[in-house]
Amino acid sequence: MHIRIIETLFGDLFEMSEKNNKNQELLKLIHNYLDSNNVLALKSCLSKVHPSEIADVLESSTESERRQLWSHINSSIEGDVLSNCNAVVRNSLLQHMEPSRVASATNHLELDDVADILQDLPHELADEILLSMDEQNRLRLGAVLNYSADTAGGLMNVDAVTVRSDVDVDVVLRYMRQTKHIPENFDQLFVVDRGDVFLGALPLTTLVLASSDAKISDIMDVNHPAIFADTPAHEVAILFEQRDLVSSPVIDESGRLIGRIMIDDVVDVIRQEGDHSLMLSAGLDEEHDIFAPVLVSTRQRSLWLAVNLATAFAAAWVIGLFEGTIEQLVALAVLMPIVASMGGIAGNQTLTIVLRGLALGNVGDANSRTVVRKEVAVGLANGCIWSVVVAFVAGFWFEDAGLGAVIGFAMVLNLLTAGLAGAAIPLLLQKINIDPALAGGVVLTTVTDIVGFVAFLGLATMFLI
Repeated sequence: MHIRIIETLFGDLFEMSEKNNKNQELLKLIHNYLDSNNVLALKSCLSKVHPSEIADVLESSTESERRQLWSHINSSIEGDVLSNCNAVVRNSLLQHMEPSRVASATNHLELDDVADILQDLPHELADEILLSMDEQNRLRLGAVLNYSADTAGGLMNVDAVTVRSDVDVDVVLRYMRQTKHIPENFDQLFVVDRGDVFLGALPLTTLVLASSDAKISDIMDVNHPAIFADTPAHEVAILFEQRDLVSSPVIDESGRLIGRIMIDDVVDVIRQEGDHSLMLSAGLDEEHDIFAPVLVSTRQRSLWLAVNLATAFAAAWVIGLFEGTIEQLVALAVLMPIVASMGGIAGNQTLTIVLRGLALGNVGDANSRTVVRKEVAVGLANGCIWSVVVAFVAGFWFEDAGLGAVIGFAMVLNLLTAGLAGAAIPLLLQKINIDPALAGGVVLTTVTDIVGFVAFLGLATMFLI
């Protein structure tokens, strides 16, 4: 069992490495064509590459290289490339396109992809693009734009195929053979009444295998979950994961069917959630452009550096309170980073676990106290274990058993605090509507540093000086 897990892990890592190598080789090739102004070779190369790979190349290029490359992309795939680019790169390209050209490029895209593109644009430009569309597409797109991008309504497509419950299978099959409007990635029909109220789902496999004279009401799945349009996107992702869904209907407050969500939309949400947590932990936007101009990147990162500088000064101020103690016992200056570092690592372990629990819905009001108590107990246990190790090493190193006892006791206090703070801080931040992924790490580091320094230097002042 363990061998299979290891093989799977290394297989995934190998595939990721292979993909990265392929992307870099393509990037080098395209940049060589750009540098040598070999337009024919460049266009030939781009015609053989998937739009998502072109999007990766654009995201991996400087702004000037993007503009050159974009001018050579076939207009028939511009929309597909745009839908695969991150918001920053996409917006930089759209700013140099006429609204009519954008409308033409996105005409064949699924409505949720078009909505994602428009929602990231300034309102004036988005309105111009909407006015450039034909009335039918504008009305259909408006149904999606009425909802926030991070809700089920913002994720949905409005091209769901519906049937009535009182018809038989043969009627539905004949309709499907004759219609020219079957959407892509079509896996099931949705059963509605005359008021378009959702009644159930009908998978294609069930439809094809059913008797031709069977009534839809007899073979439909009445227990298939429907998602309300205002459901947050991360809850949609959890539902898809829990129920192993490929698609799901979206309904409004009155139960009327207004669209469907596909698994590809949910995969995008999962990736964005991961990027969101990772980048916010460093105080960055998940759409951060790695090849943005120096001044732009400097401005984006300065605020977070200022916040961290303020917390560093707070910790330095605490150390300064014990300046006289440190001068009398230099060993304290050598050892005190150990206490703060161990507290920081232990706290971040707890913080990461709780953040993940919050994201998956496994941690909340119903069990938050249990989580805090458990993490405090873990912090206390680890503090007791590692305090013995640190006390022995410090006492032997400086030939001072008292110093070893002081740092050991300080270690217990700081790891206990780390467990409490790592669990409680994200819960409290969420209560006051501050994203725990953004502020949790900074607050936690400040707490563990200050508690660690106060505990170690304060105990040393009391018992060693």
